[in-house]
Amino acid sequence: MSGGVDSAVAAARAVEAGHEVVGVHLALSRNPGTLRTGSRGCCTIEDAMDARRAAAKLGIPFYVWDFSERFRADVIDDFVAEYAAGRTPNPCMRCNERIKFAALLEKALTLGFDAVVTGHYAEVRQGADGVELHRAAAWAKDQSYVLGVLTAEQLAHAWFPLGATPSKAEVRAEAEARGLSVAAKPDSHDICFIPDGDTRGWLAEKVGAEEGAILDRSGERIGTHPGAAAFTVGQRKGLNIGYPAPDGRPRFVLEVRPKTNEVVVGPREALAIAELAGSRYTWAGAAPADAVVGFACEVQVRAHGDPVPAWARLDGGEFVTRLDEPIEGSLPARPPSSTSARASSASARSTALSRRIWRPPAEDLGP
Repeated sequence: MSGGVDSAVAAARAVEAGHEVVGVHLALSRNPGTLRTGSRGCCTIEDAMDARRAAAKLGIPFYVWDFSERFRADVIDDFVAEYAAGRTPNPCMRCNERIKFAALLEKALTLGFDAVVTGHYAEVRQGADGVELHRAAAWAKDQSYVLGVLTAEQLAHAWFPLGATPSKAEVRAEAEARGLSVAAKPDSHDICFIPDGDTRGWLAEKVGAEEGAILDRSGERIGTHPGAAAFTVGQRKGLNIGYPAPDGRPRFVLEVRPKTNEVVVGPREALAIAELAGSRYTWAGAAPADAVVGFACEVQVRAHGDPVPAWARLDGGEFVTRLDEPIEGSLPARPPSSTSARASSASARSTALSRRIWRPPAEDLGP
């Protein structure tokens, strides 16, 4: 129970369904902030108190479990290391993968519980070959993307009661009808361990920030930047080059080179991606029988992006997908260290691969 409306209603539905429910709030920082600021953060003392009040209203036991050390090692340190390597990680996916459905689930199963219940908008269904992860009914709120790192074994012990709910408005109305004080509480949209939203400033303290060169695709120096680690492939804003490109079109970040502290920029079409390949992939359900030969699928490269048709296959230790049509335009992030993508006209890298019930580790900061 994060202290938000989604987890509170999910807990209420679990109680109503007749389960023995215990509310758990994860303490992910040894020095949490006291108060939230709008949608900033989700792990403050105020959030813990909101979760406790919701549990009391539902008449269920409530505990705070300290996972701060593991969160720092598995999420925060990983976040810093990925940026230092020139990639843009997704801390929400790391938290789901290594905290909520690893550390938390392991402890829950040890204590005799059957499942971890969360307020994520996604569904776990029983398929012909076992459990499968599916999208939520509300496309605008669907969070299956950030749950695509879960294995079939983890999904067998997961329950998302909000997955079939048509809209967030219905969840808020239900919370109000149940007398839950969090009914109108704002959603959290920022990285929980950077509550002020200043990711660049936070990274400067952790990774360091040294002035470096901004290059065009020919290698010519056209500007300077305050530190390469804070840039993301596909980024347009914040380049501050000072003069327009010769053709007058906007420039985008095509490549981040942490070793040389350089950022390469160029036109939008240079971000077109025709093929993606990842060596770390997770089947959120049974693997298709034709995975080696190949099969038609859909690829989703950002948390709230539309899926696009593609052809996928296993090729040695990599999962390779070729898009029916290249994705043009900015890419929101770069993948985990063992995932790569082949760009049609630049050394950019992209994010998630997707079949209806499957996605490997990927980008986007997420909610």
